[in-house]
Amino acid sequence: MNRISLPSICSFVLSAVLFIFFNSCESRDSLPHPDPENGGLSLPEGFGALIVIDSIGKGRHMAVNENGDIYVKLRYAEGMGSNVALRDTTGDGKADLIRYFGDYEDEGSLANGMRIHDGYLYYSSARVVYRNKLNQGQLIPDTPMEVVLTDDHEHGIHWHITKPVSFDREGNLYVPFGSPSNACQDLENKPGGIPGSQGLDPCPELIEHGGVWKFPKDKMGMTQKDGELFATGIRSVVAMDYNPVDNHIYVVMHGRDNLHLLYPETFSPWESAVLPSEEFIKVSQGADYGWPYCYYDQIKKKKVLAPEYGGDGEMVGRCAGMDDPVMGFPGHWAPNDLLFYTGDQFPDRYKNGAFIAFHGSTNRSPYPQSGYFVAFVPFQNGQAAGDWEVFANGFAGKELIVNTNDAAFRPMGLAQGPDGSLYVSDSRVGKIWRILFTGVKASFGKAELEKMDAQKLVANIRNPHPEEDNLDKGQLPEGKKVYNTYCSPCHQRDGNGATGRIPGLRQTDWVTGSKKRLIQLVLEGLEGEIEVNGEWYDNVMPAHQFLSDDQVSEVLTFIRQNFDNNASAVSKEDVANIRAEISN
Repeated sequence: MNRISLPSICSFVLSAVLFIFFNSCESRDSLPHPDPENGGLSLPEGFGALIVIDSIGKGRHMAVNENGDIYVKLRYAEGMGSNVALRDTTGDGKADLIRYFGDYEDEGSLANGMRIHDGYLYYSSARVVYRNKLNQGQLIPDTPMEVVLTDDHEHGIHWHITKPVSFDREGNLYVPFGSPSNACQDLENKPGGIPGSQGLDPCPELIEHGGVWKFPKDKMGMTQKDGELFATGIRSVVAMDYNPVDNHIYVVMHGRDNLHLLYPETFSPWESAVLPSEEFIKVSQGADYGWPYCYYDQIKKKKVLAPEYGGDGEMVGRCAGMDDPVMGFPGHWAPNDLLFYTGDQFPDRYKNGAFIAFHGSTNRSPYPQSGYFVAFVPFQNGQAAGDWEVFANGFAGKELIVNTNDAAFRPMGLAQGPDGSLYVSDSRVGKIWRILFTGVKASFGKAELEKMDAQKLVANIRNPHPEEDNLDKGQLPEGKKVYNTYCSPCHQRDGNGATGRIPGLRQTDWVTGSKKRLIQLVLEGLEGEIEVNGEWYDNVMPAHQFLSDDQVSEVLTFIRQNFDNNASAVSKEDVANIRAEISN
């Protein structure tokens, strides 16, 4: 029997310890130092964060090149273009070279794509996917801007027109085409739905929308007909990424809205706030994930029939044959980016797992808004290997968020740096964080994650209590009650709207000016680009003809005499006269 001497054992152990120590030190020494308080973020023990840039304009998706250059898609053009490139020339982790570029039309406010693939920089407006060849060492590409794909539908701007892009192992391109409506309502008359209305069956939108399309590698000048419908039943996608372990595209879908508003006798305000799920989907060819006929209930952990098709929150019906998601997240968190982590800087448990940026809700009233954090889902062998976790919180600057604009920052885009750092962009002013691991990888475990478990209980993440967290407890004046039910999910309880998406109601001629125009706007809805207090918006406001003359009178009087407005009341007779004109 061979014996190992005690000195040999000690020498071996000491060598191993020194190897871990020096490798850990070398890794830490090569990284920039985190900021004090980690730039305001709460992170697992051993992680730190620094602010790369404080504000570059309303940032959307981003990509990081192999040399560390950062490219960000902006919601609107800033300065000389709709894209911005950042470079750190000093090695401190802070971007000190900032260049705007990208001379192309950015209609609407929902542009978001930015990705580097096979030496090209891909970026998207609401309707068009572009690319430029990147030259080594050159920050701004001076190569010709190529048009990869154009959305040539004539439906105009609608709610779910984002064009994120992903590529599979063979280089095929994947692009979602979101649904123009909430749950396949009649687009001409009720794109957002009317209380008690039915959905179209079969849903005609599913022919050209509500799914992910696959396009051939490196083909230019394409339209949707050049691709093939890869998977259907997917309402709206902003978060999409390729998982190299199982060679699948994954998305996190925005679930449908307004369960209580449209079906008040079936769904409570609490159910409408927390349901339906934001679905984390492994996109398989030929799969059907159920929209608009079904939605996923993350509490019951099953797909149920949508109320537009006869559902009551319990009934499964035709949904038994639909494909399930990997998991479901609480409603309205707004998943706006997804990243499968392939780096080596973070502890091993993060390798090949999924980070998800939740932009944060706008329509949870009468309950506080929720989300505004980055989650992590562990994966093993291409399969989700546990429940979701809170990875980074604190972007909002507060836990109780009543109105969307209460949040100081909103996490939007995710990108992985060449050294394995995780970058997170903000859509309010364009702040960017770089998250680093500065601890010892070998000892990272349950203890380091414990403080993040408690983050699931903070106000912007936990499920609200049906009674204690109801902001409308007690009696409300009729006008405010109508406003909180039908208007605040978009315009917010404070009337300030949601920056970049929904206009505010304070001191604008749209509210305090012509009564006739305002009444028409409520009764008929509004679609197309408008300017409100110097900012442009291009969204859809559903028609509210279902409200009574009394309700329209009360709510418009409330709006015109609140939110720093001081305009005359709107009478029931005013509303009745305009309604008669519209009918004739």
